[in-house]
Amino acid sequence: MRTLTCFKSYDIRGKLGDELNEDIAYAIAAAIADIRKPKIVVLGADSRPSSEALKAALVAGFVDHGVNVLDLGMCGTEEVYFATTHLAADLGIEVTASHNPIDYNGMKIVGPGSRPLDPLTEMEALRQRAETGGFEKAAVAVTVTRVNPREAYAAKVISFVDISKLKPLKILVNAGNGTAGPTFDVIKAQLLAAGAPLEFVEMDHTPDPSFPKGIPNPLLPENQPRTAEAVRAHGADFGVAWDGDFDRCFFFDENGQFIDGYYIVGLLAQQALSAHPGASIIHDPRLIWDTIELVEQAGGTALQSRVGHSHIKALMRESGAIYGGEMSAHHYFTDFMRCDSGMIPWLLIAELVSTSGNGLAALVAARQARFPTSGEQNFTIADPAEALKRIEAALAPEAKEVSHADGLSLDFGDWRMNVRPSGTEPLVRLNIESRGDPALVARQLLRIQALLETFS
Repeated sequence: MRTLTCFKSYDIRGKLGDELNEDIAYAIAAAIADIRKPKIVVLGADSRPSSEALKAALVAGFVDHGVNVLDLGMCGTEEVYFATTHLAADLGIEVTASHNPIDYNGMKIVGPGSRPLDPLTEMEALRQRAETGGFEKAAVAVTVTRVNPREAYAAKVISFVDISKLKPLKILVNAGNGTAGPTFDVIKAQLLAAGAPLEFVEMDHTPDPSFPKGIPNPLLPENQPRTAEAVRAHGADFGVAWDGDFDRCFFFDENGQFIDGYYIVGLLAQQALSAHPGASIIHDPRLIWDTIELVEQAGGTALQSRVGHSHIKALMRESGAIYGGEMSAHHYFTDFMRCDSGMIPWLLIAELVSTSGNGLAALVAARQARFPTSGEQNFTIADPAEALKRIEAALAPEAKEVSHADGLSLDFGDWRMNVRPSGTEPLVRLNIESRGDPALVARQLLRIQALLETFS
């Protein structure tokens, strides 16, 4: 029996070779067939060089064990979420490593109704069964069918906005040579056919598995200047950049300034509450004050979830929340199978800019001043658990509130912090915010950095 290290907190992800390869992909499919006994699965893949081979191994594993396959080809993660429900499949898998380095890949898995698999029970059972092996092939005829529900998916995405409210806007879109380009083209065509007065400037639009401009990860500071400069050069009203599988989108205002995803959560929460008064909004624990204040001002209820799509999607179902947002730029919508989408948010922001009479810079400026942040700081730590214990020992005596809901959160009244191990990478992530005092954020960041660097 082998040990599989590619099963992470809420998805499958690993370095190509020993951690994830075609044999492991086949075993994962066989384990799914053995435990969950699906009749139909939906499969998709991003544009990475290794994705098609891993998807082919999944197909072989499912076919050998009696499962019919609907193959979407190259697509984004949210297209798999959509197709799983739209096509009434029993399970959906997107082969993707999202923003991870080129020598990584992975899988995001959902069950019926695009529900995430529980990490502690369902995903753990799959891991154990895939490790055990010894699968018997099924003697039944099944089919592998290429399907393309992209037009229906695009129509669903567009249904989130009132096209009659859109004003003439120029929007720069950067697909990063990932999977977003072809899907965006269908959304764009439907928008223009419906009379949307939008103009688009497309950048790095064609999928290219060599990623000539680098892995599509707009969150990295070194990847942001090209998009920022293009926004300014073209006089765009705002810019949008996607990660590799486009389940996250990132925004640049009309001045080319990158906007932290934290402040986008607040904007989208207010917009959701204007359409659904009194609803619940979900946020993650890393940065919270801006979201809570805006949700309460709009008459909603703010609910905190652990970080990660499986946790937020589960709470969406339990609570009936209309929208959920993570500062990492995952945005979840009840009317989109309670899943995250990287295409719906930019349309909502276009509607907000159109109806508010303000540019994106003005929409976030007051919030940035009221709750300045450190930006997410990442540290490679050999022993994250010990590092968090020592930070708590050093700082908790000063704190007004201490929470272990997800990592370590400390609230000091005029500033707060969250530090937690990453669920997908070998990193510890630190976030700090204050009540209107960026100098305080800077001082505390230096203080905590000094503590964390003793472990690096």
